[in-house]
Amino acid sequence: MPAKDIYHNTVKAALIKDGWKITHDPFRIRLARGKNLFVDLGAERMLAADRDSEKIVLEVKTFTRAFDMKDLEDALGQFVLYAQLLKRYADDRTLDFWAMTRFRWKWCSLAIAIS
Repeated sequence: MPAKDIYHNTVKAALIKDGWKITHDPFRIRLARGKNLFVDLGAERMLAADRDSEKIVLEVKTFTRAFDMKDLEDALGQFVLYAQLLKRYADDRTLDFWAMTRFRWKWCSLAIAIS
């Protein structure tokens, strides 16, 4: 089992407050016999309009190195990998959310725009 990010419980509480039901903590993607990847949270909420549900997988990121592009590279690679694997192994869920602090999101957006 992977270590939980320092904001894991905060993000989980925010999802619950927003009406989401936590279905997996963590969400496991089974690749092959004995090979697994873990995404931080799986959640679901009912959509009243069509009586269906929305299912998501959420990765929580804390960047530990100050303004280091390596953190951004690692996080983007992880996001792309998880999104592709979910299409193959859990196509009823989407990787719609990527939780990080607002400051880091602005910095990542700036770094991507510059490159």
